[in-house]
Amino acid sequence: GHSGKERDAVLQEVLDEHKISLRRRCERVTEGTDETGSRTLLNRIYTELYITEGQSEEVHTQHEVRQLETASKILYDTPIRCQDIFKALPEQQRPIRVVLTNGVAGVGKTFLVQKFALDWAKGLENQDISVVILLSFRELNLIRDEQYSLLELLHVFHPALQKVKAEKLAVCKLLLIFDGLDESRLSLDFTNRKLMSDITQKSSVIGLLTNLFKRNLLPSALIWITSRPAASNQIPPIYVDRVTEVQGFTDAQKEEYFRRRFSDEELSSGIISHMRASRSVHIMCRIPVFCWITATVLEHMTTEQRGELPKTLTDMYSHFLLTSPQELMQADREVLLKLGRLAFEHLEKGNILFYQEDLELCGLDVTETLCVIFQKSVYSFVHLSIQEFLAAVYISSLDVFLWRIMEKSLQSKNGHLDLFVRFLHGLSLESTQTLLRGLLGQTENKPEIIQRVIKNLKKMNSYEISPDRSINIFHCLMEMNDLSVHQEIQEYLKSENRSKQKLSEIHCSGLAYMLEMSEGVLDELDLGKYNTSPEGQRRLIPSSPSHLTELDLSGNHLKDSALKQLCAALESSNCRLQTLRLFQWDCFYFWRYLKISCAALVSALKSNPSHLKHLDLSDNNLQDSGIIQLCGFLESPKCTLETLILESCNLSNTSCATLVSALKANPSHLTHLDLSKNNLHDSDKKQLSDLVKLQFIKVSREELVHGALSNIFLHTFSVGIFCQHFCHKENI
Repeated sequence: GHSGKERDAVLQEVLDEHKISLRRRCERVTEGTDETGSRTLLNRIYTELYITEGQSEEVHTQHEVRQLETASKILYDTPIRCQDIFKALPEQQRPIRVVLTNGVAGVGKTFLVQKFALDWAKGLENQDISVVILLSFRELNLIRDEQYSLLELLHVFHPALQKVKAEKLAVCKLLLIFDGLDESRLSLDFTNRKLMSDITQKSSVIGLLTNLFKRNLLPSALIWITSRPAASNQIPPIYVDRVTEVQGFTDAQKEEYFRRRFSDEELSSGIISHMRASRSVHIMCRIPVFCWITATVLEHMTTEQRGELPKTLTDMYSHFLLTSPQELMQADREVLLKLGRLAFEHLEKGNILFYQEDLELCGLDVTETLCVIFQKSVYSFVHLSIQEFLAAVYISSLDVFLWRIMEKSLQSKNGHLDLFVRFLHGLSLESTQTLLRGLLGQTENKPEIIQRVIKNLKKMNSYEISPDRSINIFHCLMEMNDLSVHQEIQEYLKSENRSKQKLSEIHCSGLAYMLEMSEGVLDELDLGKYNTSPEGQRRLIPSSPSHLTELDLSGNHLKDSALKQLCAALESSNCRLQTLRLFQWDCFYFWRYLKISCAALVSALKSNPSHLKHLDLSDNNLQDSGIIQLCGFLESPKCTLETLILESCNLSNTSCATLVSALKANPSHLTHLDLSKNNLHDSDKKQLSDLVKLQFIKVSREELVHGALSNIFLHTFSVGIFCQHFCHKENI
């Protein structure tokens, strides 16, 4: 027994040494690319991040900056504290062992895991965990072709653990953190059936990781993986217990960041005021790395009194190049052009990570200094926006080229060229070119060319392009400091005769931008109230559907593509729609579409039924097959529909019987049923009256107020057949 106590004491001593080592590793950090040697204390600058359960829709495909802009208003989500990442919510039954945390580049994922590890090492949080082991995929890339046992792997990166025996490590409560899956050069293979359960058995790094994630190795260990969204699908969902998303800073957290970063209250207040005044800067500051860029630029300009502070993104990034510690202005312009070429060519391909051969193809020597652009151990730009900015610097800004590249960007489904074209338009200005003279070389963008570019933007056709993609046209105008459209919209909103004023398509894009970027949520958008073209109406549609509670698509002939989009929206976990009106939805008139459209709609409603309260399918030729499909939705235990309107839907006695059966199966919510103008017979009336009677029998008088079927509209039916049920003594 005494020897056992000694062994435990030795183990504790080793674990304490590991805590000290981990604390030293995590307590100082590098912000952005500031590699001057003076690393910053994490706790001095760390600002709490907004982390939520689950992940955003289209998280794998949408441009990261667009994700920030369309999610500028955070609603409905419950935040999770960094330290509670492994604590199950009350409704979650099973323990959480594997967590996958998504977040766009620069949003603070690495700082997040370092903060967790530092708090543990200091004895402040999660002391039920015996050992926290922090690994990065950047480090693992270096040994990807070598053979290790899991125990040896941990010893390589955390030497303080070398004295811990395998059997002791196996019974400790471990947390293994793998940071930066998107930077991995390992091809994780979950189909490989080679099973490993011994932490002393040697294998490739890929074999070790997949067996860890599949719970063959150290089955009781906790695992935390961070990734950019586009790479996170490398881990099959079956092996993940919780998915979280780092959404960045809330408005309050942005301001806290600047106050923590600057001890000078006057300086921090001035920077915060400027950030609030520029909507595009304010939105981008949801990303901590952009807060760092903003702080670097504004601190330099404020203390040096360097003129007007930048308002556009192009201005901000131009000044960032000039205020970096390495002074890019002194660098060889040829090197900058090589970087720009690398940025541009890989932006077109959608690449964010580069290998040595990629750099060599552009004539870059990896030993050349330009730390301000590159993070050294993995060849990538500090942030996607830096890559896009340098790509724009590399390209000459001729008006014909701008028109062509703008059209190409609009055709991109995920908007991967959006920020690039914004920068291109911003760089065409004489003020920007004066600022970056020496980097851009000789350019000839005369005032008449600039005006032609602005005119081209205003008349650009974005037919069949989604409304949110069209908004980028307005963004480009803003980057060119053309405020004419913005001012005209402001005047339009103040006008009392809006219906008489014609809105151009670019006005509609600008108005959509203003609605999207506003602090509040629009109560109602009635496209019929705006005097504009059909294309203009399309551009008006807001890009934040999660706020939508009522949608009226009555009288529209919806094609297959439109139906798919509608169904996808209804299936979304972000959908909060309560009222859906599809009165005279033309595709139901065509027999060949009937079964397909009904099935698709009902399938979508069944997958996410809890919010919908009112459904109007009037004047659609549903017939029996359509009603059968609809009843599948009504019978769902999650269906909480209160109003169902099926006026003039060509229902037969079969339809009526099916409908009554479905409502009997799930009767507690529906309070309003309209079946008028369906030429139903007496037998149908009897079934419906039985339904009313059933409802009154099954619920008490108190429940009747809250839930029973209280309104049934039949218009042409005999009143008498229902009155007898309302006159029973127990129901009067």
